[in-house]
Amino acid sequence: MAHLNESKVTLRISGDLLDPDEITKLLGGVPTLARKKDEIIVGKVTGKSRQAKTGQWHISALSRTPEDFNGQVEEILNGLSQDIKIWENLGRKFELDLFCGAFMQETDEGFGISAKTLMALGMRGIDFELCIYGPTKEDLEKDEKLSPIITSEA
Repeated sequence: MAHLNESKVTLRISGDLLDPDEITKLLGGVPTLARKKDEIIVGKVTGKSRQAKTGQWHISALSRTPEDFNGQVEEILNGLSQDIKIWENLGRKFELDLFCGAFMQETDEGFGISAKTLMALGMRGIDFELCIYGPTKEDLEKDEKLSPIITSEA
């Protein structure tokens, strides 16, 4: 089994009463996205305005090719508070999850998550969310062109 082609990982904290400045102060890391509920958001592409449905505080690891979920989780968590009581308190007030994007280039790719990573997430009450993106038609066609087709004549 080949490793996944690419992985993206983001720690997400969300809730209606979330104050991004308070989360930053408690965790000690700089978020990649932070907003309060009802804050006006302007789309980068469309320029359209909308209100945030809930408060959000996100911090993302650098994308990795090939995938490296364990390294990305370590990158995020090592830059934040190690005080489990802070995490427990946040978990009582807000939703905590680790959103992971798994990007395949072929049809048979996989990954593993170490016990150390699972324990680090579990101790902090962080749920694991995974979205798997299959290979594109272009990826599959490229693979077919690169792989010789073996035929047998009967």
